[in-house]
Amino acid sequence: MRKPGLGLAALLAFVATASGALAQAFPSKPVRIVVAFPAGGGTDIVARLLAPKLTETWEQQVIVDNRAGASGVIGTEFAARSAPDGTTLFLGTLGNLAVNQHLYPKMTVDPLRDFAPVTQVVAVHFVMVANPSLPARNVGELIALAKSRPGQINYSSSGPGGAPHLAGELLKSMAKVDIVHVPYKGSAPSFQDLLGGRVSFTCDSLVQALPYIRDGRLVALAVLGAARSPLLPGVPTVGETLPGYELTNWFGLVAPAATPRAAVAKIHGDVVKVLRDPAITEKLSGMGATAIGNEPNEFGAIMRADSEKWGKLIHEANIKAE
Repeated sequence: MRKPGLGLAALLAFVATASGALAQAFPSKPVRIVVAFPAGGGTDIVARLLAPKLTETWEQQVIVDNRAGASGVIGTEFAARSAPDGTTLFLGTLGNLAVNQHLYPKMTVDPLRDFAPVTQVVAVHFVMVANPSLPARNVGELIALAKSRPGQINYSSSGPGGAPHLAGELLKSMAKVDIVHVPYKGSAPSFQDLLGGRVSFTCDSLVQALPYIRDGRLVALAVLGAARSPLLPGVPTVGETLPGYELTNWFGLVAPAATPRAAVAKIHGDVVKVLRDPAITEKLSGMGATAIGNEPNEFGAIMRADSEKWGKLIHEANIKAE
């Protein structure tokens, strides 16, 4: 006589075995990490740090695929619509994954719905940097200068809705100054014009800015986090001048929403191993980023919380995407 429930037990065992086999076999072809900005920006630098290590781990080529344009919307939508087989990943930013949907009503992708969180890769520490020709050497002097020249001081960003834009708008709102936003298609071109003196200052990652600060081509006015950075111990926080001002960006890895859970788990585990490598941790720290490697559900909660926080600011400050 056949025992009741044996068929279900066999089915569950088969599913478990198949899931394990998928995780074990993944990936069976090359993997790409989509970055929504041009080469040379902070996300691109971090992606290119991860790619060779994952290539070694997976024994499959891992390439960085730059899909720039529309303040990251093009790359975000491309990644979300890619085949959900785990071989297309997206290294997104606070702007890509929690902000742009509030700025672009016609955006066809909702990052909270259309991506499966894998892990927050890094917390990215921001710094306010100016061209040396700007007659200000700290936030107090910048605010005084902006008030004396309303509408004449401009700042660059990686594009509308990105963390550099939000940082500038937060300064504008809290200091009550009239400064002009000049958006670019990524941090790299933003810095090119800042170095050339065509814009006055920007707020961007230490990953991007630190080399220019160290060689004297840019001046650090302040760091944007809650505490001073050990990389720039003599540079105050914005909050020391404007109490309550604080911004820390993040880069996080996601996959298309329908990616099998076994593949997501495999990617998560292997990426976290890379982030725990002391050489990688030290390199990231030296660039002004902190390796994170949290659980998918923890990263998803961060995405949702930041979407709510910055969506509220965008609405209240009536921030528009130029």
